[in-house]
Amino acid sequence: MAITIITKDNFKAEVQDFKGTVLIDFWADWCGPCRMLSPIVDEVAAENPGVKIGKVNVDEQQELAAQFNIMSIPTLLVFKDGNKTGESIGLIPKEQMEKLID
Repeated sequence: MAITIITKDNFKAEVQDFKGTVLIDFWADWCGPCRMLSPIVDEVAAENPGVKIGKVNVDEQQELAAQFNIMSIPTLLVFKDGNKTGESIGLIPKEQMEKLID
């Protein structure tokens, strides 16, 4: 499944109304750990085709970041059937990311 760019305008359709698991990566261009996490997110996306992967650029989507109290990036949020079920802050290894979406 391709990576979806999540915005405040498509959040309801892409995340809240989605039946299944969604992993959202809150990131920014200037964030070093975000750039290090990105290839891991891409790898998890490639290996888990049943999971929707979304990315939120916190600089462009400040309202969405505020809605989820994103204070540090990278932050990963997991939603299952529209409900938040998990959260991880900071750079994490692939194994930990996979546990989040299980």
